Amino acid sequence: MSDAPPSRSGPSSAGEPSAPRPSAREAALQLFNLRVIAAAFYFSLAMAGARSLTWLTEGDGLGDWLLEWLRFTRQTMLTAFSVLAALAVAEALLTRSAMRWPVAVRALAVAAGAAVGALLRYKVANLGDPEAPLRLDWLMSTTLLWLVLGGFFAALLHGMREERNAQTRLAELARQHDRLQAQQIEAQFSALNAQIEPHFLFNTLANVKRLYETAPERGRDMMASLIAYLRAALPSMRQGMSTLGQELELARSYLTILQMRMGDRLRFDIEADAALFATPLPPMVLPTLVENAIKHGLSPLPEGGRIDITARREPTGPGLLLEVRDTGQGFAASGGSGVGLANTRARLMAMFGRDAWLELEAAEPRGVVARVRVPLAVAPRRAPAAPATVGAAP
Repeated sequence: MSDAPPSRSGPSSAGEPSAPRPSAREAALQLFNLRVIAAAFYFSLAMAGARSLTWLTEGDGLGDWLLEWLRFTRQTMLTAFSVLAALAVAEALLTRSAMRWPVAVRALAVAAGAAVGALLRYKVANLGDPEAPLRLDWLMSTTLLWLVLGGFFAALLHGMREERNAQTRLAELARQHDRLQAQQIEAQFSALNAQIEPHFLFNTLANVKRLYETAPERGRDMMASLIAYLRAALPSMRQGMSTLGQELELARSYLTILQMRMGDRLRFDIEADAALFATPLPPMVLPTLVENAIKHGLSPLPEGGRIDITARREPTGPGLLLEVRDTGQGFAASGGSGVGLANTRARLMAMFGRDAWLELEAAEPRGVVARVRVPLAVAPRRAPAAPATVGAAP
């Protein structure tokens, strides 16, 4: 037990949060409550039973022995409760004033409780004999015994209280860590948004530039479609939250723009259950997966290929499975290790934690399947108006 004065509530000098300082009543009840009183009773019962075993061989009957056991239990409880009450008063006093020597205060309380308890035992044991002498050696030995027992009990309770306070401080540190982690995730989420926007836009504008160089008339049409697409996409990027319905509409617009450039080299189809359109998603997740499939899968092939987007409820759990399947060259190229997919994984982790993930696998007979899993919304928001099946015919 430390001799330092009890600390006040608030942060410690080391910057760690301390447990709130209890009131005098709370400090007293920490020592003088039903649980501690029951423990003191059972301790007194055991102590009296061990002492009374020496009387069992003196020829008295079992009934007389049980009465002596109960009588000695009563006497022991008087001392135990006196020490306990004195310690409770000391703890209450320690909370009301910053005493410099709390260990000394507790020791004096134990000594006073032991002495008062011994005197109570003498009075109760001799209620029918007021002339019974008070033996000084018995008083001193009983007081000393309970001074030792009470000191051990006080040290034990103090250790338990310090452990409880340490757990409270750890819980507060955990809450602070969670708050800081939430702020870090929010900052990371904003940084990832700022990073993915130019990545996506620069790739799209490069496609427009190439089309202008080969077919200016179609380039102007594509620029008009791109402006319409950006009008819908940029607000979603800035909000920090999108939905499956919005992502499907953006992917359809993006694929339509690319189909104007690639012609028959690009075919696509989108299928989704309209009941899932309100499922929350990070912005630009689906367009990024589509862009990755075009860039690394279909564009390198002279004949192009096909992209199929499906969104369905997870068959074995409460989640949404979103798939982007292409018939491109598969993992022969970079295979999806770029900034777009890295940011998508980080954004899913920032929004949903370990309940969401992104995985890539080889498709048959060739190509790649990008699969995203997110938890379904507990309270779905209103779904945007979008068809359940959109896209160009195969």
